Amino acid sequence: MMLTMYDLAGANDDHRFSPYCWRIRMACAHKGLPLETVAWRFTEKDKLPQPNAGTVPVLVDGDTVVADSWKIACYLEERYLAKPIFGNEAARGEALLIKYWTERTLHPLITRMTVRDAWSGLHEKDQGYFRESREKRFGRPLEQVVADREPTREAFRAAVEPLRAMLADQPFVCGQSAAYGDYILFGMFQWARCVSGFELLEPTDPVHAWRQRLLDMYDGLGAKAIRHDA
Repeated sequence: MMLTMYDLAGANDDHRFSPYCWRIRMACAHKGLPLETVAWRFTEKDKLPQPNAGTVPVLVDGDTVVADSWKIACYLEERYLAKPIFGNEAARGEALLIKYWTERTLHPLITRMTVRDAWSGLHEKDQGYFRESREKRFGRPLEQVVADREPTREAFRAAVEPLRAMLADQPFVCGQSAAYGDYILFGMFQWARCVSGFELLEPTDPVHAWRQRLLDMYDGLGAKAIRHDA
């Protein structure tokens, strides 16, 4: 049965950039599960199937609706046993740590570098909502938020040093092959790559090479994504 995922889109229906949705795209590709995506926007909360929290991804599998990327990943692992994305409870616990490190340490830094570019790629009906909500969060205009993104990039590169050190010893976060821990981090980098032309990494950085390996996986699923280079 074809799975359906509601996926955040920009002005162009095919511009998909949510870091959380990219986690599930990669997880489904890993498991060989066919996935149909539905373009969704911030101001279309009434279009999401119930139950949901007003955000994406939301996955529909027959009569089952699952919201939240972590819950969806766990559902896929338990429902579709072939080609595990965790493998065991220890790996699931390690992926949960990666999730919180990514969301609480790295995501805020990426937002401070890309939020203005992200706004410019949105559908016009989303731009007012996005600007108002983000400027309320930061307490200043988006243009001021990104004004110091050069030093923010240095802070980001320092923050990913543990990842850089790990990748000096093994090709993927999860070892010799990619798994859900990789997809969590990849979703973050793909978000930045799809909404902004501001490059986070030096080409010689081992993290850059790891990201390229993920971009090339599954017949170039990530590499083929439409970008908005503001």
